[in-house]
Amino acid sequence: MLQADRIVHTTCPYCGVGCQLDLHIKDDLIYRVSGRFDNQVNYGNLCVKGRFGCDYVHAPDRLTGPLLRENRDEAFHPSSWDVVLDEVASRLTETRDRHGPDSVAILASAKCTNEENYLLQKFARAVIGTNNVDHCARL
Repeated sequence: MLQADRIVHTTCPYCGVGCQLDLHIKDDLIYRVSGRFDNQVNYGNLCVKGRFGCDYVHAPDRLTGPLLRENRDEAFHPSSWDVVLDEVASRLTETRDRHGPDSVAILASAKCTNEENYLLQKFARAVIGTNNVDHCARL
């Protein structure tokens, strides 16, 4: 059996439960994922996505940083988080001011924690001024 060069403790990225994982890494590749038994979230158990859904980490076309384009006709180019977040904030503010707060909608996610979803709805209502908040698990 393969022996890991290192084991990285992390949190599963697939939902907001927070299952704890051990990534077994050999030659900088994840070759196995196991659940951690030393926590009260998943007690070593993992769903199929948590156990086998790690191939995206090594995808050659995976984004590793923010991209920005100034105009729709331009190609995306690498940028810093500060520049991109400022651009998103100014465009969102411009859209709200030009077309009204109900021109903006927020889509929350089951991949977020309850706290993150709470912040999204609070942002929508208090900052944007809209009740247009939806969630993928509302059914």
